[in-house]
Amino acid sequence: MSVKIKPNAGACGGSLIALAMVALAPGQALAAPDSAVVEPAAAATSAEGRIRSYEAAWFAQFAPSTALDMVRRVPGFALEESEDEVRGFSQSAGNVVLNGARPSSKSEPLSAILARIPASRVMRVEVASGEAYGADYAGKSQVVNLVLSEAGGIDGNIKASLTRLYTGWVVPNLEGSVLIRTGGSTINISASSGQEGQVEEGFDDLTWLPDGSRLEYRRKVNRVETPDPRFAISWGQEGTGGRAAHLNLAYNPSRVLLHQTNHVTPASGPERDDRLIQDYHPTGYELGGDIARPLGSGVIKLVALANRRDRDAFDGSYNRIGGATIGGYEALQVSRYDEVLGRLSWSSPKLLGFAAELGSELAYNRLENATELYQLDAGGGRTRIDLPIDQAVVDELRTESYLSLGRQLSQSLRLETRVAFETSHLKVSGDTAARRDLSYFKPGVTLDWKGPNGWHVQLAARRTVAQLDFFDFISSAELTNDRINGGNADLVPQRTWEFRLTLDRPLLGKGVAKLELGHDRVSQLQDRILTSEGFDAPGNIGSGTRSFAQLTLDAPLDRLGLKATRFKFVGAVQDHSVRDPLTGLDRPWSGFRPKWSVDAELRRDLNQLSYGMEFYREAASTVYRIDETDSFFNSGPFVSAFVEYRPDRKTTLRLDAKNLGDAAGQRRRRFYDPNRTAPLPDVEEFRHRNAHVALTFSINRTL
Repeated sequence: MSVKIKPNAGACGGSLIALAMVALAPGQALAAPDSAVVEPAAAATSAEGRIRSYEAAWFAQFAPSTALDMVRRVPGFALEESEDEVRGFSQSAGNVVLNGARPSSKSEPLSAILARIPASRVMRVEVASGEAYGADYAGKSQVVNLVLSEAGGIDGNIKASLTRLYTGWVVPNLEGSVLIRTGGSTINISASSGQEGQVEEGFDDLTWLPDGSRLEYRRKVNRVETPDPRFAISWGQEGTGGRAAHLNLAYNPSRVLLHQTNHVTPASGPERDDRLIQDYHPTGYELGGDIARPLGSGVIKLVALANRRDRDAFDGSYNRIGGATIGGYEALQVSRYDEVLGRLSWSSPKLLGFAAELGSELAYNRLENATELYQLDAGGGRTRIDLPIDQAVVDELRTESYLSLGRQLSQSLRLETRVAFETSHLKVSGDTAARRDLSYFKPGVTLDWKGPNGWHVQLAARRTVAQLDFFDFISSAELTNDRINGGNADLVPQRTWEFRLTLDRPLLGKGVAKLELGHDRVSQLQDRILTSEGFDAPGNIGSGTRSFAQLTLDAPLDRLGLKATRFKFVGAVQDHSVRDPLTGLDRPWSGFRPKWSVDAELRRDLNQLSYGMEFYREAASTVYRIDETDSFFNSGPFVSAFVEYRPDRKTTLRLDAKNLGDAAGQRRRRFYDPNRTAPLPDVEEFRHRNAHVALTFSINRTL
């Protein structure tokens, strides 16, 4: 199990209290900073007060190499990656656009797209509410727009890094990109070796709960290699009057290789030296593009893309005594997932007094999967174990049509509305057969208010439909957890009414204080059910609710006497509930949704030197299966630190230290017989994994 690791809270407590007091105050009565301190240019705000702009010079204090570095330093902003595991194109948008337009990629993460744009090409960074950038972003309180230079020339950067793990294993990585601007066209090429690795050591302790006796103790070491090379090339041309064209290609051949040594000491019987091997070969391809032309009072735009994800996976679990295999399991999986979609839209900034967008999307998704599970005997023989739905094909044909209308109700208040209608034809074939037609009405409304003194309030409500994970239709074996996941061909998408309230205002000059409140009402909530074959499987269990609050404070501390220092705090709490289908009692949702989390970062940026620390801690999260509860948590906070030196304006040397608190990832599984209707568990498994401190030295050079 991987450990999520992230400055001691005590060191930041005083600053946090001060910042919170300033955020709640009606005005800023603090003294101006010392005149000897030269501050970067402040962010500018448009005349309408709806766009906050940061010129490129403002980011010079952070010495960014790429557009990604700049986006990460925008006050109060958190990057939302584009998601490929969602329905169609519109719902997969992140919260960053380029020259006001959305990238025509779905599978490639926003961070990868931004990392290949040299910082020298960014003229300014604009922050506005989502409605400023089209229907895909309506309802988002903050969207960043990177305004790129149209000047010709060649820019680029190259980065080399070495990561040393606690065992002494050194993992190298190399990545680079080049951007060529000529004749009104832009070509961007990037490549990365994507080399990563991790070593974890720890143990499993298995206990019989009625009397507290130990059943088994396992000493484990995991060595994971995850080479993730990526190659991408894009071309774009932007003209006047809405004319634009873009084309992008991405190729991502990856591998995940795990070797686990496992010394097992049972309560009785001989000791064993078990082994676990996982060898996965996922490969991704994507081709996408768009073209836009003026039409009437607006712009018509066609987006098309196709992506494929192939996966060839092998799992082997071997029980060994004296070097001889006495039993175990092997699992093989071959899958191919294809997605093809096209979207045609027309948008106009002035249609009968409204900003309007009308569009329609057609998408076809297909998963082909074959899973094989074998049991091994002492003689080396293999016996096939039949699983329900282990050979299957899932097809989905989906359409969506939508209309988005926005209007300025007053100088400070804007209304955005959206209605969409979706249809879906779903078919499962192979070991089982299922077919159904679904349709959904998805309305949404947003009120956005920009007030005096930089106040911004947004209230939004919308209905969303989640994308089904087609792998949930198919059975699989988890040899790392000694369990079988059943498939369920009767799954339907989860539907949610989302309600959001966001308030933000400037803090300490160039900082931001932001409070986000949300409430979700979910129908057909996806969780775990018991299949007719007796397996634990994904299923829809009824209705559930979720409420959350998140506070963000991000500001320079010059006015508090800490020159050239910036502090960022993100704290979140949430509560969620659903009626358990087994016990009939209310419980939290199953999954990785901690009740609270705290993230604090303190950094100082001098002329050639920057340094800082980050502190992260979150509550445990629990998965509720039919016969067990599976809880994940860390032994302590995740603490990291960095120091960065810039010998010249094009070169950056950086040292990162992760998990300085030596936090371990921990896990507690409690098993019930025959299932969780039993009043108490009878067996507990406690897992402990620690990757210890890792150091990374990197050199970044701007071309």
